[in-house]
Amino acid sequence: MELVVKSVAAASVKTATLVIPVGENRKLGAVAKAVDQACDGAISTVLKRGDLAGKPGQTLLLQSVPGLKAERVLLVGSGKDEALGDRAWRKLVSSVAGVLKGLNGSDAVLALDDIAVNNRDAHYGKYRLLAETLLDGEYAFDRFKSQKAESRALKKVTLLADKAGQADVERAVKHASAIATGMAFTRDLGNLPPNLCHPSFLAEQAKDLGKAHKALKVEVLDEKKIKDLGMGAFYAVGQGSDQPPRLIVLNYQGGKKADKPFVLVGKGITFDTGGISLKPGAGMDEMKYDMCGAASVLGTLRAVLELQLPINLVCLLACAENMPSGGATRPGDIVTTMSGQTVEILNTDAEGRLVLCDTLTYAERFKPQAVIDIATLTGACIVALGSHTSGLMGNNDDLVGQLLDAGKRADDRAWQLPLFDEYQEQLDSPFADMGNIGGPKAGTITAGCFLSRFAKAYDWAHLDIAGTAWVSGGKDKGATGRPVPLLTQYLLDRAGA
Repeated sequence: MELVVKSVAAASVKTATLVIPVGENRKLGAVAKAVDQACDGAISTVLKRGDLAGKPGQTLLLQSVPGLKAERVLLVGSGKDEALGDRAWRKLVSSVAGVLKGLNGSDAVLALDDIAVNNRDAHYGKYRLLAETLLDGEYAFDRFKSQKAESRALKKVTLLADKAGQADVERAVKHASAIATGMAFTRDLGNLPPNLCHPSFLAEQAKDLGKAHKALKVEVLDEKKIKDLGMGAFYAVGQGSDQPPRLIVLNYQGGKKADKPFVLVGKGITFDTGGISLKPGAGMDEMKYDMCGAASVLGTLRAVLELQLPINLVCLLACAENMPSGGATRPGDIVTTMSGQTVEILNTDAEGRLVLCDTLTYAERFKPQAVIDIATLTGACIVALGSHTSGLMGNNDDLVGQLLDAGKRADDRAWQLPLFDEYQEQLDSPFADMGNIGGPKAGTITAGCFLSRFAKAYDWAHLDIAGTAWVSGGKDKGATGRPVPLLTQYLLDRAGA
């Protein structure tokens, strides 16, 4: 779908469908009043019949309204006088998109300036959320279906903005388009079957990105290099699989050479059986999504590349497959990490932190401004926060605050959890420096505590996306593309964009 921005009178546009808002009690804003006057009150006459209450997201389609060049007019309820929240605004936009998809028109014009959205300016903030909702709503994954989805008639959507705000709306659309592209890339990777999407496949995807972008350098470390670097925890996770592990390093130089990079670290367990600590069989098919941390890092990088942000960014993808076999790691094994710290593996299903801890140590060589790791790490995070909010922990309050703020503005929210010393004690082991689990209590927090022991050399934050990266069960299950909006917003802020 092509999104364009224009500054013209809504009543004068020639289009298959013109979309205008109507408030409760038949209230028309300035744009809607101008359209109503152009058609000699035809819209207000229809509204008096009571067919549209004006509740947010309600729609009423009018055909061949006299006095207008638009073939159809779609009225959409915008609620009472107060501004809409983000959720109501997204629902309204999705409702409009749903109607437009069912029509035969190839284009539509959205004249929604009359609607205000809480805590979002009238131009950039409101329209970026609108554009992201429209573009992400176009996503479909039918690669493995013999019958593909039918091509939609709607090809172009024009957003009408007042002249003073047109540049801001155009910038919003540009950023939203890059974010939606990154989300789609992330969703594709998360939805691919694990027999195709394994560590070597992700390495090839990274190399393809490197070939397409001169500012991006890609290096792939194989299992021998991982072992030679002393990454005993990382190596242990993949040793039970026929698919060898890979540490994928992507280095984007968009800023000055002397600028310290930001580092994103993604957990890339391409399939997680739990290893010897085998998971229950029910729902195990969904364990292909355990690489969505790495996928979201690639998706964020894709957005950064499209926007050519003036920053330096290093992306580290810790990729392995966790399988049970005669060569797999056992509960009770002790491994030595790249940092020199030893870990007693009490549960082989707590493997994500093992690939991440060595990768966090590896990140030190880049002398980063900040390091953020992203991982579908704990089921406990879903228990604590559900599927709406990502868990966030870190060792620097400013960094945590920046991520929380980015999440709010991107409508991709996170919530901070504590990293108190009392929780660290749950990781004590009688045989090694630490165990890889801290017992049944506060599992998300103790996982964060574990990672914090390998991130003392820099400002660090950890995003647990176990609940937000994937929709489970039923026909709608699949990857969501989160937290690409949050991460991209964070980097936009750092770039001053």
